[in-house]
Amino acid sequence: MRQTGYKNIGITVYILLLLTPVYWLLNMSFKTNREILGGLTLWPQNFTFDNYAVIFTDPSWYNGYLNSMAYVSINVVITLLVALPAAYAFSRYKFLGDKHLFFWLLSNRMAPPAVFLLPFFQLYSSIGLFDTHIAVALAHCLFNVPLAVWILEGFMKGVPREYDEMAYIDGYSFPKFFIKVFLPMIRSGIGVTAFFAFMFSWVELLLARTLTSVDAQPIGAIMTRTIGASGIDWGVLAAAGVLTIIPGLLVIWFVRNHVAKGFALGRV
Repeated sequence: MRQTGYKNIGITVYILLLLTPVYWLLNMSFKTNREILGGLTLWPQNFTFDNYAVIFTDPSWYNGYLNSMAYVSINVVITLLVALPAAYAFSRYKFLGDKHLFFWLLSNRMAPPAVFLLPFFQLYSSIGLFDTHIAVALAHCLFNVPLAVWILEGFMKGVPREYDEMAYIDGYSFPKFFIKVFLPMIRSGIGVTAFFAFMFSWVELLLARTLTSVDAQPIGAIMTRTIGASGIDWGVLAAAGVLTIIPGLLVIWFVRNHVAKGFALGRV
C-alpha cells in the first residue's frame, strides 16, 4: 500500500510539472501586457480575449496558421506517397547495397537542419520556389521520408509474404493488391507515420523561416517577429502559442490508437 501511495504521489508530481508550462501559457494568453509584466498572478485579474482577437483579425497572424497547415499537409502527403513504395521494396526485396542505402536514408534524418539551409536557399531562389508552400514541404521531406521508410518497413515486415503470393494467384495486379489489400493491413503504421511527419513539420522552424519571407511565412516565424516599438506583445504571443498547440492535440487524438499499436509492435 505504501509503495502504491508513493507511486501515485510521483505520478501526480510528474503530471503537475508537465502541465505547469501549458497552464502558464494559457494563463498569460488571457492577461494584458501590463498585468503580465506587473507581477506574479496565478490567474488573470482582468480577464480578456483581446489577444485572441488580434490573431483572428490580423491577416498576418491567421495567414501564418493557414500557411503552416498548407505546407504541413503537403509534406505529409508527399512523405507517404514516397515512403510507402520505398518501404515495401526494403521489406520484400534484397538488392545490392540495400542495407547501406537504408543506413544512408537514416543518416539524413540524423543530420541537423542547419546543414541544408544554404543549399536549399540557393536552389529554391534559382528555380523560383522560394517563399512557397511546396518549398518548405519538400525541404521537410528530406527528414520525414527516411523516418517514414524506417517506420513503415518495420510494419510491412510483419505482414507475411504469403499474402502477396495469394493476391497474385487470385489475379490481382500489383497496384490493386498494394492499395486494396496491403495498405489496409498496415493502416496503423500509416497512422503512426503520418503523425510523426505532421509533428516534425509542424514544429520545425529553422528551414520554414529561412525558406519563406512573406507569402508562405509560417506561424512560428511570425511568433519570432513580434517585437515592436512598444516591446514584445507577450499576451498575443501566448495566445498564438496556445493556438499552435491545438493542431498537435487534435492529431494525437485521432491517431492515438495507431501510435499505441506502433509502440506495442516495437518499431516506434
